[in-house]
Amino acid sequence: MVDEHVKLVPIANVGRIIKQILPPTAKISKEAKETIQECASEFISFVTGEASDKCHKENRRTVNGDDICWALSSLGFDNYAEAMLKYLYKLREFERLRVNQNKGSNDDEDNTDEECASESEKQEITTTSTSPASLKFNVMEMVERSN
Repeated sequence: MVDEHVKLVPIANVGRIIKQILPPTAKISKEAKETIQECASEFISFVTGEASDKCHKENRRTVNGDDICWALSSLGFDNYAEAMLKYLYKLREFERLRVNQNKGSNDDEDNTDEECASESEKQEITTTSTSPASLKFNVMEMVERSN
């Protein structure tokens, strides 16, 4: 039998997320952290299972971000799917720009990629983003705005 903790989101990560949301003076019990840990892990398994089933039906072995967004939507979490899709597109654009910047620094040629963002978008992402972590945004704010 597989150890149950192997399937759970790490408790330290759960605690860190909770601390970001709650006021600095708030306290949370170990039991509350464990409950949230179990719920988050179950939710992830639920969504991932739906995405995995879709991939299996399509004879694919790799679940990608689009599959997760599709699963969220098909399970009735449309607001979250929309927010995640926006994040996914931002992440892909960031990665595309990073690859193009690396090519530009390795080649002294002028690479113009018409599929890439406009120069102003490149400037904005380049000056505001140094890592994928800087693409973070508050999903709950996105969900509330879409209502």
